[in-house]
Amino acid sequence: MRKILLQLGTALMCALPATAMAQSAPVRDAFYWLGEINKASAVMNTEEGLLDPALTPHIAAGLAAVLKAGDQPGGKRPSLVITFEPLLIEAAGVEATLLHAGRSSQDMLATVRSAMIREELLRLAEQLRKTTATLVRLAETHQGTIVPNYTNGVAAQPNSYGHYLLGHVAGLERDAQRLRELYARVDQSPMGTTVLNGTSWPLNRPRMAAYLGFPTTVDNAYDAAQILATELPVEVGTVAEQIALHTAAFIQDVMVQYAQPRPWILLKEGDGNTYVSSAMPQKRNPGLLNNVRAEASNVLTLGIGRAITAHNIPPGMSDAKNIRDNVAVIAATSHMLAGWDRILNALVISPERALEELNSDWTASQEVADALMRQYKLPFRAGHHFASEVVEFARLHDIRPSDFPYADAQRIYAETLAELKMPSGTLPLSEPAFRAALDPVAIVRNRATAGGPQPAEMARMLAAAKQTLAALQMWITSGRSRIDNALALLDADFARLLHP
Repeated sequence: MRKILLQLGTALMCALPATAMAQSAPVRDAFYWLGEINKASAVMNTEEGLLDPALTPHIAAGLAAVLKAGDQPGGKRPSLVITFEPLLIEAAGVEATLLHAGRSSQDMLATVRSAMIREELLRLAEQLRKTTATLVRLAETHQGTIVPNYTNGVAAQPNSYGHYLLGHVAGLERDAQRLRELYARVDQSPMGTTVLNGTSWPLNRPRMAAYLGFPTTVDNAYDAAQILATELPVEVGTVAEQIALHTAAFIQDVMVQYAQPRPWILLKEGDGNTYVSSAMPQKRNPGLLNNVRAEASNVLTLGIGRAITAHNIPPGMSDAKNIRDNVAVIAATSHMLAGWDRILNALVISPERALEELNSDWTASQEVADALMRQYKLPFRAGHHFASEVVEFARLHDIRPSDFPYADAQRIYAETLAELKMPSGTLPLSEPAFRAALDPVAIVRNRATAGGPQPAEMARMLAAAKQTLAALQMWITSGRSRIDNALALLDADFARLLHP
């Protein structure tokens, strides 16, 4: 019969929509989760013969009174078992501690922390999805916007700005993968492990886990509160650090443009995005970029701090378990990502200025070497040397790529062959072909590598990114629904204890 009831409860949890079950969203702090654990203990221990059914209504009424009082303005909401229990004793008498059969503050607080971190991770996942979606939208808009890309801080090659943005999308997708992997390790119930090696009470750990919205339990009782509980905050910090590194890298790339007199990428002025210098009226300082970059540094500091706090302590010590500090890491990461999203929505891209910069420099010179090797089998190093000599001559005489004399290209090619002790010959590229090889728009359009910026590959990668975002949203929705549905079922079962 008990098995049938459990199966029915699981079916109800899957069938009921979360929105229909939450009349008002409670504050799911440590007090809330201690209350849920106590409610689950009351229901389970009564039904499974560990608590005298004659005592249950009185104990349940006392627990309900404590929870109701805690929900009132200024009500007591203790976050520790040792401060929660006196309120329960006051409301229902010492008999209420019969709920504590086979429990310890160790497994109870480990469960509270996992439950709270789990919900913060879902909020972080939602913000990560939102920021990534903005990147994908901009990438789709700027598929054909050709801009310089930089290596070692120097303009290197032309690229589609959309392709560049999809590169950042790929990084955030890996962040989402890491977050989901972390979530799976957080989403395990430690309840029933007591302190080190379990209890002599035959507790139904899977049922407790299901009531609290956990799909499974931590397997090893020693691991639950001694090893895993210290390890998880460190992993939280690591995931946060990686997201912060991606955020800061993007911001720094935009900041480079602000050092130029005529940037091709800026922030919309006003609305807190920029501000005028107090001394120099011509300056528009990128306050939003500075602020979010500082937030990224703060996230890194908090994330690394999780590892430092967990370092060099015996198993089970509380140093790294502080829920306020661990939640702060996740909340700061969410806030930082929201700032990045705001930056993305404030960007002003000038395709004309970007193309002007490309055409004023020699970022397309590698294509000359590639074309000579691809079409005429010239060894790449010879073609590279030729293109390098062309660039050096052009810069010495202040010649733009579009204005470079074809006759000088022919002369430099012959000199390159002689210098490399290769058979003499004339430049095989015709003048139109030579100039086409220096056209940044054509270079991007004609890329043939999988994963490149050419239109077909951009369409494929954009579609894949949208599918990944949709899957992430489904995962977030499913996770929230499972928790909400489980708690709604627990509320319903607990209500029956109050009115047997």
